[in-house]
Amino acid sequence: MPRRTTRAYQSQVRQRQADDTRRRIAEAARHLLERKGYAGTTVEAIAQEAQVAPQTVYAVFGSKTGILTELVDQTAFGPNYQELVRQAVEAREPAERLRYAARIARSIHDAQSSTLDLLRGAGVVAPDLAEMQKKKEGQRYERQKVQITYLVETGALKAGLDAVSAREILWALTGRELYRMLVRERGWPSQKYENWLGAMLIDALLNQNGTAKRRARSRREK
Repeated sequence: MPRRTTRAYQSQVRQRQADDTRRRIAEAARHLLERKGYAGTTVEAIAQEAQVAPQTVYAVFGSKTGILTELVDQTAFGPNYQELVRQAVEAREPAERLRYAARIARSIHDAQSSTLDLLRGAGVVAPDLAEMQKKKEGQRYERQKVQITYLVETGALKAGLDAVSAREILWALTGRELYRMLVRERGWPSQKYENWLGAMLIDALLNQNGTAKRRARSRREK
């Protein structure tokens, strides 16, 4: 077997082993949270449950907060999320893209709700949850740059609205707080929330005259 092929194979094996270790640690943490609560879910207990050294837990996740973040991410960013993102990127109409943004926000919030309920029920201390959520909000804000860049490049962004403000509006409207207030507190069905959010995003961010012109041009070209 050529040396390069051998190195590639060994690299794949190491990656599978690393992924398996990460999965086992996360599963161990979830089981301990369910049985013993947050106080009983120490790094040492997680390591014992996952059959790894405590140093391995720290090397993979850095801290208990890192493990909490992994548990939340596992439920939200699976195949369904990846498929929605693929469809959103392929959408040509800016309004359709924003409706996908609403659908993706709903998908993430729906999926994360059960895990967040588990963490709160397990007595996860408020500072740890706040730290985790602050980190996730920063990552969400960064990911949304692509959406606003597309609106700017296609001339679809509402007149008088700069890219930074548009990104902040998108970030705020798709955040978990509005979802919590409307779906969890006021009992809205998730589909109603998605429909409302899509309409809000279109109204807040799109140059409606530009959208009408693009549709007319598209009809003429057909």
